[in-house]
Amino acid sequence: MLKLLALDRFTILLFVMVILASIVPIAGQAAHYFSLLTTTAIAILFFLHGAKLSPDAVRAGILHWKLHSIIFLFTFAFFPVLGVLSRPILEPLLGQTLYWGFLFLCFLPSTVQSSIAFTSMANGNVAGAVYSASFSNLVGMFVTPILVGIFILGPHTQQYDSSTAILKIALFLFLPFILGQCLRPWIYPKMQAYPNLIKNFDQWSILLVVYGAFSSAVVGGLWKLVDGTTFLLLLLVCVLLLAMVMLLAYGLPKYLGFDSADQKTIFFCASKKTLASGIPMAQILFIGLPVGMLLLPIMIFHQIQLMVCGILANAWSKQSSSLVE
Repeated sequence: MLKLLALDRFTILLFVMVILASIVPIAGQAAHYFSLLTTTAIAILFFLHGAKLSPDAVRAGILHWKLHSIIFLFTFAFFPVLGVLSRPILEPLLGQTLYWGFLFLCFLPSTVQSSIAFTSMANGNVAGAVYSASFSNLVGMFVTPILVGIFILGPHTQQYDSSTAILKIALFLFLPFILGQCLRPWIYPKMQAYPNLIKNFDQWSILLVVYGAFSSAVVGGLWKLVDGTTFLLLLLVCVLLLAMVMLLAYGLPKYLGFDSADQKTIFFCASKKTLASGIPMAQILFIGLPVGMLLLPIMIFHQIQLMVCGILANAWSKQSSSLVE
């Protein structure tokens, strides 16, 4: 219950940032310095994630290849296929920019913290969730820019170069992560004295970036471009996408013969998309485009997935407790 309340608190703060950006958007030279601040914060965040994750965990994760393979296929194949195939319907309904945001959502890696938290709550394979979610985010730094280049920016932007985007992501996200791994023997013991450091820094970094991105979008006329009807359509589309993925992520592992713990791990890792990595990637990939508007689908999807997964994880936790009794 406390975990769910914490998620709700963060959800409320996300909406507060959107409202604040709508009323008092940051602009001009102040927006430039604010962007530098958020870029620095995200780099520090990935450094902390690198220092936290054990190299042994990264190596051991490769061993359970069947579990990781199906989660990888959901994240970087099934989601993208749904997004691309829906184009004839969604692009006319939502408009090009919001459809691009929806596609970007489909191309993102899985979440890390919430995947692990919900798997643990439901008594799933926590070790498998740690390895798969971490692996998904590392691979996503390279796969997501390639998919964006092929299906979003490549056909419409002559100057787009996926290798340049990957290089920027490697510089601002992957390099701090590797540096954290290298300095882990010295940094991690100090981090143990502050167990909530990454969670708090993670959330506040995202809140800062959301405020900056939506400020830019509001200055560019976001709420004139997205009316109430379009917003409700986008909400419905995100609900349908999550429902389709969750149904398959629930049924397919059973059919393939995974045990109950692995089924829960696949369900929670394969059905979610990361806001934490999505926001900094969007800032790098969509330079010169309305980032706030492009982030709207992942922000909506993120809130829905947390609420639904929270309810299901709590229900599975009660089922497990009753079986033990």
